Amino acid sequence: MPRPLFISLDGLDGTGKSTQCRLLAEWLRKQGQDVVECADPGGTAVGDAIRDLLLGRQHDMSLPCEALLFMASRAQLTAEVIRPALAAGRTVLADRYLLANVVYQGHAGGLDPDRLWEIGRLATGGLLPDLTFVLDLPVDVALSRRTGPADRVESRDLAYHTRVREGFLAEAQRHPDIIQVVDAAQPVQKVHERIRHVLAAHSRP
Repeated sequence: MPRPLFISLDGLDGTGKSTQCRLLAEWLRKQGQDVVECADPGGTAVGDAIRDLLLGRQHDMSLPCEALLFMASRAQLTAEVIRPALAAGRTVLADRYLLANVVYQGHAGGLDPDRLWEIGRLATGGLLPDLTFVLDLPVDVALSRRTGPADRVESRDLAYHTRVREGFLAEAQRHPDIIQVVDAAQPVQKVHERIRHVLAAHSRP
């Protein structure tokens, strides 16, 4: 790959994002890329504190408050980790980014997706991934794959998570140049190979 890339993976919880992030990072390093991995929300001292507040079940909060806290964590992650890495010629691989805000609080929560895109660009100084992979599964399958106790967002009802999936697919249709849907029902290695194939095509001059 001729230049460092900013790549994010997204999708419902249970679709295998963490596994695919790890496999992609390993492959990119074998291609000679210096890879920085990060997770959104979190990834900085400020972001980790916000993540605990957002995902812990001890606090209730309004949807705008929730959306803006995600934005705040991402603003710090972008300033402290992502921009410096890209400036140093390193490829960045993020487990979630702005698209998640647009989908979870916008399409699923009822806030205006376009306004969330605008706020997100303000929070990140306009920095968006070169390419986002949305790992897609039927909602019931994704929920059945989750392990451990559900966090505050994961604990929402089936209708909410159905709107999340629909939101990811809608945004992929709106932005096919930068958002690619990958069928996560395939075996893990097949999913990884599909991601590599799309990324290689995207990276050609």
